[in-house]
Amino acid sequence: MRKLHVFTVILLCVLALSGMAQNRQAAFDMNTRLGRGVNMGNCFEAPSENEWGNPWKPEYFKIMADLGFDHVRLPVRWEPADRSMAAAPYTINPTFFNRIQQVVDTARKYKLHIIVNMHHHEALFDNPDGQKERFLSQWYQIADYFKNYPDTLLFEVMNEPHGNLTPEKWNTFFADALTEIRKTNPTRMVLMGTADYGGLGGLSKLQVPNDDNVIVTVHYYNPFNFTHQGAEWVGAEADAWLGTKWFDIVPERETVQNEFRAALDYSTTNNVPVHVGEFGAYSKADIESRERWTTYLGRYFEEENLSWAYWEFSAGFGIYNPTTKQFVEPLVNALFLNPMPEPTPVFTNNIYTSNFSAGTDGWSLNANSGAAGSLTASAGKLNVTINNGGSQAWHVQLTKSPFAFQKDKMYRITFKAKGRGYKRRNLLRWKKLRSMDFLQWIFRIEPHNDRTDLYSGFYHG
Repeated sequence: MRKLHVFTVILLCVLALSGMAQNRQAAFDMNTRLGRGVNMGNCFEAPSENEWGNPWKPEYFKIMADLGFDHVRLPVRWEPADRSMAAAPYTINPTFFNRIQQVVDTARKYKLHIIVNMHHHEALFDNPDGQKERFLSQWYQIADYFKNYPDTLLFEVMNEPHGNLTPEKWNTFFADALTEIRKTNPTRMVLMGTADYGGLGGLSKLQVPNDDNVIVTVHYYNPFNFTHQGAEWVGAEADAWLGTKWFDIVPERETVQNEFRAALDYSTTNNVPVHVGEFGAYSKADIESRERWTTYLGRYFEEENLSWAYWEFSAGFGIYNPTTKQFVEPLVNALFLNPMPEPTPVFTNNIYTSNFSAGTDGWSLNANSGAAGSLTASAGKLNVTINNGGSQAWHVQLTKSPFAFQKDKMYRITFKAKGRGYKRRNLLRWKKLRSMDFLQWIFRIEPHNDRTDLYSGFYHG
């Protein structure tokens, strides 16, 4: 049985509850060396190098180095038939290997560290067990091919594991791939991403192997309706997000800090460095908001000793236009020149608050799909008891309605909560759904038993 005590709620929220012994000093040192990076995106992770209109050019790495980047992350799709065999012995095409080697050698020429990964292995996500032999063979071949390269070359085993490659299965697949890599590269740094698409939410189930030379990597695109507004691959709903801004006000910053607390706690608890392998805002967002968001995240990551790689160099999120050969100056400034600014001032009106001194105050607990729980109020607290959390985050919902949200208004939602029966707190994710005056805010909460935590987020009307 799990219990959650909610002490104060403002506005509306929906809750879903659901190797210190390693000497990783070399990994922490490498994470410092990685510093500031950029992704060579929409290039080799495309089905073919030219298919997404952004083929790699050697001069790009000189431009990156001249700007001040310390490393480049190279997403690579190894799966296509012209790049590797689909059946045993799963041989990677020597011509493609030579092309990737050319890219790696150019990074070395310009004194850039380079992270080579495996990207978009759709067959593996659909059928992990059936594709595992191929996956491990590919990593043995990649590691063997580059075994004599210096430590400025790093490997990242898989970008954004998802689908049927579940968090539990991913832990095993990573460990097995690491075993293949270690046969020829005993000390090379290897990055381990999180399952469930690489976000912070995957940290709670991540199990880093007992290996000194591992760095954890996460991706960050929150708030998603800002960073992916108008993104064609997201779907029609992305067009409804057009015009969403990021103001750089204190509550927006607090949301970032609350979400990254999971990564910082994970780093401390597991004695492992953390790299932010992707963050960026799509070009259909207004450039002023993109600059504010990128500036704050870049400086915040650096304050927390997180290395980072911006997504990406020369396509839809990019900082460089390959046609005009011009920089997107506000983004370049955000990544390299802008100091941490003072937050944008804001004036607020409190439209709802409760400390539950008079009962549940109209809140209700909804359980779905076999989930079960109960709701009471006592001593100024709302007590949520979950007997069965169900299989999905939304199966248990704490709700209150209605509220009349106005278009173009920003609403801050905060609450304090304390859980029982968890080892640590981890903010998994939140998303917003709107139907008339109903707002959902979805969380996974794993707080310390002896600590009350503040949760905060935003809704744009």
